[in-house]
Amino acid sequence: MMIRRAFANISSSSSLRRILKNEGKLSELRIGRWISVKSNGAEEAELSGKRFAAFWGNGDYGRLGHGTLESQWRPKVLFPSVFDNQNLREIACGGAHTLFLTENGRVYASGLNDYGQLGVSADDRGYIIEPLEVAGLPKEIVKVSAGYHHSSAITVDGELYMWGKNTNGQLGLGKKAATILSTPSKVEFLTGVTVKIISLGFEHSIAVTDKGETLSWGGGGSGRLGHGHQSGILGLFKSDSEYTPRLVKELEGFKIKNAAAGMLHSVCISENGSVYVFGERAKKKLGYGEASNNSVPSMIDEIPYSEKAACGGYHTCVITGGGELYVWGTNENGCLGIGSTDVAHSPERVEGPFLRHSVSEVSCGWKHTAAISGGNVYTWGWGGSHGTFSVEGHSSGGQLVCSLNFK
Repeated sequence: MMIRRAFANISSSSSLRRILKNEGKLSELRIGRWISVKSNGAEEAELSGKRFAAFWGNGDYGRLGHGTLESQWRPKVLFPSVFDNQNLREIACGGAHTLFLTENGRVYASGLNDYGQLGVSADDRGYIIEPLEVAGLPKEIVKVSAGYHHSSAITVDGELYMWGKNTNGQLGLGKKAATILSTPSKVEFLTGVTVKIISLGFEHSIAVTDKGETLSWGGGGSGRLGHGHQSGILGLFKSDSEYTPRLVKELEGFKIKNAAAGMLHSVCISENGSVYVFGERAKKKLGYGEASNNSVPSMIDEIPYSEKAACGGYHTCVITGGGELYVWGTNENGCLGIGSTDVAHSPERVEGPFLRHSVSEVSCGWKHTAAISGGNVYTWGWGGSHGTFSVEGHSSGGQLVCSLNFK
């Protein structure tokens, strides 16, 4: 889950100057707008041949990692020297904190630390404005994920470590575990299981094993865990919590290849391309309005063979095998990209001149969305035009934010 900030992770086989001439390679995207990056000769030399990140958006608590609390209205490069000159492999954005994973398997963190989500004691440091290496991870890390107030990492051999807020069991460490853990702890209940995918939501977590089995735990309000527990009308505050990983039985027999967690809902995609949703407003209409909560996974019939899913606060995006983008859910600030701000109660295909090619990647923030299509990055939703971050800002259709060819 990514709130009001963004980054572009770029792989460069040349200098930054070539990237600015749209000849670089965009290897991974998270939400935002790429406008321009200014550099001098020394900076170009440092970036040559490196994978680096550029961040922009809300800078509260130092979540952007730039060493200040200032918001960035234009992309600003986070140089490899911050990570001991290591290339970056992956970055995960949480509610107000960020995790950085290097190609050497080391994890760094910055931003808000009120629940120890940065891997250091909240009593010692309430926030950190520059990336600090997370201690207590004994093995090479290959995957990280950030929730609203909790964090996770998967080791090279498929072990899962978690830390941060644990008031609803979202760390999966058992009911007797502390409600705040600032040191990464191995999820012992998954011993003998190889974890391949982890996605963290507001107060819940979803994992997929190498066998395609799906497990979920944490706050179960609105049925977001898929175990059949239905909470009351105030699901956000009254939850059926699971304190250890529990197999989603309704998905047994369906090998899951992709999973995503939102605020109060979850999405899984099976190996045969079927989409399953569960949680708030997941039943029947699949959005708001007349829809009701669904506490067990329900298959979506309206979408063709699917490959990838992404969840925002209350909206969902799915990429099909043919590169089509389908969206549904709340549509505040035009975060669905369907040309209006109307709620989509069922999946709608995103169309328009801005998506002339197949969509290869999609990512969701709280109320905004980004997609890669034909080597171009498009964003829409909360944030307004030209990279502004006014509360009123919105865009109901895709806006080209860069043209970085990645072939």
